[in-house]
Amino acid sequence: MQSQWFVIQTLSGQEQKVKESIEKRLKPEEMVEYVHEVLVPMEKVVEVRNQKKSVSMRKLWPGYVFVQMALLDENKRIIERPWYFIKETPGVIGFVGGEPPVPTPADEVEAIKLQISDSEEHEKPKVNFEVGETIKINNGPFLNFSGVIEEIEPDRGKLKVTVNIFGRNTPVELEYWQVEKS
Repeated sequence: MQSQWFVIQTLSGQEQKVKESIEKRLKPEEMVEYVHEVLVPMEKVVEVRNQKKSVSMRKLWPGYVFVQMALLDENKRIIERPWYFIKETPGVIGFVGGEPPVPTPADEVEAIKLQISDSEEHEKPKVNFEVGETIKINNGPFLNFSGVIEEIEPDRGKLKVTVNIFGRNTPVELEYWQVEKS
């Protein structure tokens, strides 16, 4: 039996419960040979609340859970035990791709895992910024000033912003979490 990645559609907000339920029931229901990995893709995002930087997790695909499992036999027919094991999990709507479900290419799942590990290293802003956009500074020495984004450095998590101080345009380097859209 070959293990492949499949996508399960879940009720909104139930992704983590579905993942935990599957993982908790693997051994008691003797499904370890079929189900190998369960993944709820999430990334770390940063936002500012009350002038404090807060880090939270955001789901990359709300309503979906990725499962690496042996679901199809050599003839592409559904193996019933793992099929019903997943289908009967509370919160699961069904497999994505019809019947039989279409496996997700392994390279796509690897790209998702890479995106997750990148977010561990670099904090991503909760909002996306664009060059030329006017923003309000909500933290640091330029608190409550407005400025225009001149340059975005996503790898460093920084913005170069032009701020008008005492009638002069001054370039300032700020982190994503220090600004908000105005």
